[in-house]
Amino acid sequence: MRNALRNSVIGLIAVVAAPILTAGAQQSPPPAEQPSLRGAEQPSPPPGQKRGPPAARAAPSVNGTWSGPVTQVGSETKYTIVLTLTGSGGTSNYPELNCTGKLTRIGASHGYVFYIEVITEGQREKGGRCPDGTITVARAGDYLDWGWFASVDGEIGTAYGTLTRKSGS
Repeated sequence: MRNALRNSVIGLIAVVAAPILTAGAQQSPPPAEQPSLRGAEQPSPPPGQKRGPPAARAAPSVNGTWSGPVTQVGSETKYTIVLTLTGSGGTSNYPELNCTGKLTRIGASHGYVFYIEVITEGQREKGGRCPDGTITVARAGDYLDWGWFASVDGEIGTAYGTLTRKSGS
C-alpha cells in the first residue's frame, strides 16, 4: 500500500512539475516530417525567412464556481469540494470537513492553473481537519480536473477529483 501511495505521489509530482520545469525552456517547432499537434499546418515561409512560433491558444477560463466529490489517496471516503475561482485566486470549501480556504493563484502553464491554499477555517494546526496545500486545476470542456498536494506531519498527502461548474457561474 505504501509503495502504491509513493508511486501515486511521484506520478502526481511529475504531472504537476513537468509544465513548470518546461515553461521557461525554449521550444522549437516539430520537424517538417512529423505532423503538427497544434492544428492545421502553417504554409512554408518564403526562402530565406524563418517560420515564427505557432500561435498560442488561450487555455479555457477556469473562473467560476465548481464542485464535486474528491478522493484522498489512502482513504475510501469521498468528500465534497466547492471552489470559487477568479483571475487572482479564490476560495475553497470542504463542507463535510468543516473547512474553508483562501486560494492565491501563483501561475499557469499549458492549460494548468496553480494555487496555494491557506486554510482559514478548520486549520489542522488549531484542531481542525485540513492542512494548507497546493492545488492544480485544468479545464476539460465542462469539467475541471482538480489535484491537491501537501506535506502533512512529514507524510505526503494527495487528493484528486473531477468537478463540474455550478449553474449561474
